[in-house]
Amino acid sequence: MTTKQRYKNVIEWFTENVPVAETELHYTDPFGLLVAVILSAQCTDKRVNMITPKLLTDFPTPEVMSVSNSDVIFEYIRSISYPNNKAKHLVGMAQKLVSNFNGMVPDDVDQLQTLPGVGRKTANVIASVVFNKPAMAVDTHVFRISERLGLTTNSKNPLQTELELIKYIPPELIPKAHHWFILHARYICVARKPKCHECGLSRWCKYFETHKL
Repeated sequence: MTTKQRYKNVIEWFTENVPVAETELHYTDPFGLLVAVILSAQCTDKRVNMITPKLLTDFPTPEVMSVSNSDVIFEYIRSISYPNNKAKHLVGMAQKLVSNFNGMVPDDVDQLQTLPGVGRKTANVIASVVFNKPAMAVDTHVFRISERLGLTTNSKNPLQTELELIKYIPPELIPKAHHWFILHARYICVARKPKCHECGLSRWCKYFETHKL
């Protein structure tokens, strides 16, 4: 099976079986999603969704959050991973949105990465989810499932994975494909013991093939 055929089969299966695929983070506007994605680094979406309602009720806009300080924000997010750093990032991000972007979340991946706490993965999430741009965010889930399925080969880092995926996935499907991969990796192709016999992709999966499952 060629790489092109593998992509075709995988995309067709997801299109038919998972027609709706969206982020599990709760948000109501671009700023809210940006806050949630920054908080989600090395933390579950479930935990983030428990924290953001109160945080965003009290700090609903960049303007409001920008005049707060990290000690105050810390008290709202202390139950998640790395709350000290994330509190500083949130305040710094809000301040830069106000000073450089008129309080608006930019839709450009490079501009997004100038914000404190925003790396390439987070920038791609915002660009694809909010602005429907063909930006492929690669987290540990996407990195793992891409390698296991054989969509990528020996990728050394998330950027290599990203570039290989966008080479084969049609641009209009990239925002949805990001969620296909995350959700499949989160619930079926789990890290320690993938549920291969529950997986509809096993017939095209390199991991399944090589492990003789």
